[in-house]
Amino acid sequence: MYLTKYLSQPQTFLKQSLWLAGLLCVSASSFALPSDRNQPISLLADRATYNEKTGVTTYSGNVVIEQGTMKLQAASIVAQLNKSKQISTITATGSPAKFQQQVDTAKGVARGEAQKIIYDAETGLINLIGNAYLYQDGASIRSGTLKYSMNKGDIEANGGTGSTGTPKSRVQIIIPPNGSKSFPGARD
Repeated sequence: MYLTKYLSQPQTFLKQSLWLAGLLCVSASSFALPSDRNQPISLLADRATYNEKTGVTTYSGNVVIEQGTMKLQAASIVAQLNKSKQISTITATGSPAKFQQQVDTAKGVARGEAQKIIYDAETGLINLIGNAYLYQDGASIRSGTLKYSMNKGDIEANGGTGSTGTPKSRVQIIIPPNGSKSFPGARD
């Protein structure tokens, strides 16, 4: 099942959560709280390697990256640089790879996870693959895969299909009620 749609209230949640995934992959300060940008970046891993010839940097074994309220946990993170030594793609994998960050002081912590998170810096696309899940302030979206365009602001959720073409899972979106909205009574 596909869902490609601009969402009104949940769009902010989805944008912020997916921006967070991009944030974790591109720059730990691009879309963070202003105070996060001024915090040191802490990176822990069991192993780190860089190959200048291929432009590949690999962090593996309980990788944890933190900066302010942002935290990314994965079994491994691989960053691919282009010929200009700029980040081309970043892939975080885990069982699952997890991220969290408070992207807005008025909202709770955004949390997400997937078996694999891929960010393509050249196209601005973020792919959460394998039991993808995003949550913030009671709103959530869960599906087999989530694809988000940072350029267009649209999202596609796909529950996935099995080998016979039958649906493996479905897209699930939960939107909390708006408690501030009042409805007129019979005598108003």
